[in-house]
Amino acid sequence: MGMRLSTLILPVRRWSEGGREVWQRAEELGFHAAYTYDHLSWRSFRDTTWFGAVPTLTAAATATSRLRLGTLVTSPNFRHPVTLAKELLSLDDISGGRITLGIGAGTNGFDSTALGQEQWSPRERADRFGEFVPLLDKLLTQDVVTYEGTHYSADEARNIPGCVQRPRLPFAVAATGPRGLKLAARYGQAWVTTGDPKVSNGGGTSADSLVAIRGQAERLGKACAEVGRDAGELRKIMLSGFTPDRPLDSFDAFVDFAGAHAELGIDELVIHWPIADSLFEADLALFERIATEGLAQLGG
Repeated sequence: MGMRLSTLILPVRRWSEGGREVWQRAEELGFHAAYTYDHLSWRSFRDTTWFGAVPTLTAAATATSRLRLGTLVTSPNFRHPVTLAKELLSLDDISGGRITLGIGAGTNGFDSTALGQEQWSPRERADRFGEFVPLLDKLLTQDVVTYEGTHYSADEARNIPGCVQRPRLPFAVAATGPRGLKLAARYGQAWVTTGDPKVSNGGGTSADSLVAIRGQAERLGKACAEVGRDAGELRKIMLSGFTPDRPLDSFDAFVDFAGAHAELGIDELVIHWPIADSLFEADLALFERIATEGLAQLGG
């Protein structure tokens, strides 16, 4: 099916001051999808402009007509499956069935305690994610759901008329640990990786990163086999920007990066829309050239 190229647009621009135009330009450039983070604030952008994911995607849905849209990723940090399901159902309707939900267990960071909660342990995070995803699946596929869990419950939660996309909008599950990979195997239409943070934070090389991602993909394959699923049914999405590579430094760097990841079975690459004076600084003209020509040499 060839590799697809998508982009990640951080919600850092006022809609009236370039916000709308960026999403429209992403569609013009031919990106498969444009995603945004679902955070209340994030790292170096903590004390600067930052808008909410769902209203931003709603506006993007009305400003575009073909581009797929979604979160990369939503987490339980400040979301509840019952309210999130209603918002996703509405987004899917407004966009005419163009929404993908990227979803992950989340990490400890600026918005992990934003509601005044204690920092969750890795185990509690995994426990919550293990309840969150199946409940969200139920809410988006059934008209009425009642469920009582340890962390999340629903009492006659109604989601009529259901998603435009049937049986529901696709889940792209971000996971590298055993419990998360099981959820991806069972509920995911796609799997998301950002590489291995141990490689990036530990001074690893691009080659080390490829080895780590290959290992992740193999573990995903095993998790799929355990639930009787063909791992080939899941798209494999790589959110770039968090490995030792610098794919937006030059056209050739991107082609090499894309080729190396295609060999691992990655079939959708996501590159961050450039933002000056940040981790995602890049030359816009080069970025646009990569968007339009970058995958041609791979037969994308």
